[in-house]
Amino acid sequence: MDEPAAGMEPVHLWDRSGIIVIDKPQGPSSHQVAAWVGKILGCQVGHSGTLDPQVSGVLLIMLGNAVRLAPLLLQHDKEYICLMRLHNDVDEERIRNVAKEFTGRLYQRPPRKSAVKRNLRIREIQNLEILSIEGRLVLFRVDCDAGTYIRSLCHHMGFALGAGGHMQELRRTRSGSFTEDSMYTLFDVEDAAVAARQGDRSLLEKMVVSVDAAVPELPIVVVREAAIDALCHGASLAGVGVISCMEFGKDQTVAVLTEKKEFVCLGRALVPSASFKPGETGLVVAPTTVFMQPGTYPRAWTKSDKVYPPKSERKKAVKRAGERPASRPGGQQDRRPGRRPQGNAPRKPDDRARVKRYH
Repeated sequence: MDEPAAGMEPVHLWDRSGIIVIDKPQGPSSHQVAAWVGKILGCQVGHSGTLDPQVSGVLLIMLGNAVRLAPLLLQHDKEYICLMRLHNDVDEERIRNVAKEFTGRLYQRPPRKSAVKRNLRIREIQNLEILSIEGRLVLFRVDCDAGTYIRSLCHHMGFALGAGGHMQELRRTRSGSFTEDSMYTLFDVEDAAVAARQGDRSLLEKMVVSVDAAVPELPIVVVREAAIDALCHGASLAGVGVISCMEFGKDQTVAVLTEKKEFVCLGRALVPSASFKPGETGLVVAPTTVFMQPGTYPRAWTKSDKVYPPKSERKKAVKRAGERPASRPGGQQDRRPGRRPQGNAPRKPDDRARVKRYH
């Protein structure tokens, strides 16, 4: 990427939560691509689903507070197109038969060149489709769990075929609900940033996906405007603030939206949806990850009238309460009634002179 011109001040083009689906090229790391996007837009960024430098395809770049979605986005299922090279000639029908055996739950150990510990793990392959076979080159599509290593999959398929094999090239075509149809290149982002500096933000607004698009499979809870600002400050949601909700169970993660379908926060269900009705009292959802800024909606809650002393004064009061009284002059002891003397109590004379006898 080109460096900004000398003397050009950084422009903060984006100040809200959002996600951009980048078509990561081969060569740079996922961290480098995310850093370039952050430098172009002048905002905090993060990425989910790390791709190796030589792997291309769908890379989710989170903008602003959307970085809090990382644990959720990392759990998305993935789809890859892989080119595998076999080390010996193998019959085409045998390749297709062996590919059918590599579906379902499989044991995997991460490759030596990986960023995680090489512990044995179980991952599920939902579908493995052979697209074409040309000599020793096998092109296939695979739908799999997050954290599946396609490099290890190629290695194991080569063993099963008795010929050996390795991954020649790999491209990610889907992450969760985000596909290649919604991808943009780094050059597209740079062009949109230039247009935004000139006053046309339409291209940039089109690229950035709202945060709620990342959690389409979560149960949705729609809340009243009066409850939104309290949620933004971390308060739990009561049933009186709920307008409608989908079915969910206790401790399940839910998405809290406004009536305008604006994303407020993720929350943990305190009770199952079957145990309450919208408008009833009682706590329903505890927010875990808040995305909407406080003050976006007017505050409908009131603060307590009780006035607390400043924190510095409270610390001084605690310190004074913990100080010991000064010693009395002349070695006088404190004779207050009910006060126990300090130190160990002296033993009785009988205890000192007592001799153990055996009968």
